[in-house]
Amino acid sequence: MTITITAFERSPDRGRGLARDMRVRWALEEAGQPYDVRLVSFETMKQPAHLARQPFGQIPTYEEGDLTLFESGAIVLHIAERHGGLLPQDVNGRARAIAWMFAALNTVETPIFEHSLARILERDEPWYEKRLRSLEGSIRKRLDSLSAHLGDADWLDGAFSAGDLLMVSVLLRLKSSNILNDYPSLAAYVARAEARPAYQRAFAAQFAVFQAASAAD
Repeated sequence: MTITITAFERSPDRGRGLARDMRVRWALEEAGQPYDVRLVSFETMKQPAHLARQPFGQIPTYEEGDLTLFESGAIVLHIAERHGGLLPQDVNGRARAIAWMFAALNTVETPIFEHSLARILERDEPWYEKRLRSLEGSIRKRLDSLSAHLGDADWLDGAFSAGDLLMVSVLLRLKSSNILNDYPSLAAYVARAEARPAYQRAFAAQFAVFQAASAAD
């Protein structure tokens, strides 16, 4: 059965690999699974056909046979559980990797995403500087803990896993700020993940969509 995912027709990230379909593309590349992509516009995402797949009108979605999924974390977990290479074989190792998946999306991503939105949407507000300082403090608190855990290791818990995939996906959003530069071990961690062939293939595929959209303008 062919896997089909949805992605932005014109991504607001300008092909920088931050749109959440990138996580799913990367997971599929790590698992060695081919997939098709259905490109959707912002208008299409409001229509009943897309809302039937994604109740909140977002991307990505995942379709395979009679299975339809939404939420990038849930999709990555499904791919990891169904195919090899993204979760350890031993039960305890799998549980820890899944814990890191949840940590990436719940504990680490929240202040990082709010920080990126504030820099775009709240720049002209009188509370902007105070808001930004507060969010940066929250981010640094999380990165302090994450850096302490990682130490000199290559990955969060032994071999590369879906936990690392999602954590790096979250940390990549900090590239437009200088915050990550203050954490050399985390910057190196992100660079190691970006160097993985599966990541490179996923990034190239997503960037090609941006290039095609730009060429059509």
